[in-house]
Amino acid sequence: MSVRRSARLLALPLVALVAAAGCGGSSGGKQSVSTQNSPGASASVDSAAAALLPASVKSKGSLTVAADASYAPNEFIGTDGKTVEGMDADLAAALGKVLGVKVTVENQSFDSIIPGIVDGKYDLGMSSFTDNKTREKQVDFVDYFVAGTSFFVKANGGPKVNTLADLCGLSVSVEKGTTQQDDATAQSGKCTKAGKKKVSVSVFPDQSGANLALSSGKVQVSMADSPVAAYQVKQSNGQFALSGQAYGTAPYGIACTKGTGLDNAILAALKDVMASGTYTQILDKWGIQSGAITTPTINGATS
Repeated sequence: MSVRRSARLLALPLVALVAAAGCGGSSGGKQSVSTQNSPGASASVDSAAAALLPASVKSKGSLTVAADASYAPNEFIGTDGKTVEGMDADLAAALGKVLGVKVTVENQSFDSIIPGIVDGKYDLGMSSFTDNKTREKQVDFVDYFVAGTSFFVKANGGPKVNTLADLCGLSVSVEKGTTQQDDATAQSGKCTKAGKKKVSVSVFPDQSGANLALSSGKVQVSMADSPVAAYQVKQSNGQFALSGQAYGTAPYGIACTKGTGLDNAILAALKDVMASGTYTQILDKWGIQSGAITTPTINGATS
């Protein structure tokens, strides 16, 4: 899924988001993940998991992780304007501890991350990626969470949207490269085929832009992964409301360079993080326990 900027600060109230959104775009800079207050900060190295790391990772002693940090609470830039925070950042830090390597994060636009992994720019992508069969052709995924898609609208006067079919004739904002973009675009075709008005789909480089389009009245509906949509509603001080029920529950995956065996090391480390209780602590910290899984897998796409 979307998944997701220095000026995006999605942990702040919506008014701060609106003021900052003009800066737009991913900074593209490397950021050390904050580990001081992260669950699992004191974890010890799992030598068996570390032994599975590809030789290239062992030699440099680090993992470069790409994330689109506009997707709170999963990944976002903290109030200091530079530290990557959120569920994926905490999990990346925990995996690094278990594997005995340094973890850095590069804040990049969502749709550039998988191509960057393919080209060798990044070792991992941890950015609320839905593991699907199309993406599995380019990267390997280690599945670690589940989420669906939710609709959110203005609390006062927003349309009632229960399903994708209710989007006919409405304007919708989505993040570029996400399953939400695919779903809204496909639904527009279904609407016109049925003789109804199309869905007017506005695509933004990050979720912050999609949120701003809704708050400013440029669109009537926005779409995002269910934990992210719920977080935006909570942070909006009553301006946004969820509409209908989440749909399309599917696994999130940590994207790895395909065919290198890095996925096996990440899977082993993730199992360690789960067994130690750190995984549960991370989800509890960010209030997204409902997406927890018990058995991580490699390339477990459901569609």
